Amino acid sequence: MKLYYLPGACSLASHIVLAWIGKPYTAQEVSRTELKEPAFLALNPLGAVPVLVDGDRVLTQSSAILEYLAELEPTANLIGSTPGERAEIRRWLALINADIHRHFGVLFGIKSYVQSESAQNELRENIISKLRRFFELLDKQLEAKDWVTGRRSVVDPYLYTVLRWANSMKIDLSDLQSLSRFKQQMETDAGVQQALKEEGLA
Repeated sequence: MKLYYLPGACSLASHIVLAWIGKPYTAQEVSRTELKEPAFLALNPLGAVPVLVDGDRVLTQSSAILEYLAELEPTANLIGSTPGERAEIRRWLALINADIHRHFGVLFGIKSYVQSESAQNELRENIISKLRRFFELLDKQLEAKDWVTGRRSVVDPYLYTVLRWANSMKIDLSDLQSLSRFKQQMETDAGVQQALKEEGLA
């Protein structure tokens, strides 16, 4: 398998899961320029990471890749073993992918949505306020838990990735103690350390 990634982007979550499931893989860094070049666009016409190539299969979109990797190695139990467990994992995965990630996407590219500085500032404040509410919900969910759903799953690397984004965007979450504990715990994990090292982030 081969994962195409940008260091620290949402592809980091898939990179961590690859390390967790223990199957052979290679990780190929792509630049923002390369994302728009024909060779990469042939893999993903949207010009975005992650892209996972497994034999003749080419997969895009983080949530699809995460679930695919989890199902490749059932013994890792990263997607749940019952319909109820899988639904709970998908519930939190959807929150991070469809809500948190989407809001960060606007925040990262805010100048392409509104042009005036005052409008950008207003939009930025509103997005950060919404992100705070999402993170507060996850903080509450993590009370007395090491993992979002109570056991390690594909949700956890994705949450760790967006927490890194919050830090890079200087969104203060220091009062959310369960999230802080979770992030520190993730950074001691061997698979997380492997992915960070391979992406030049550690």
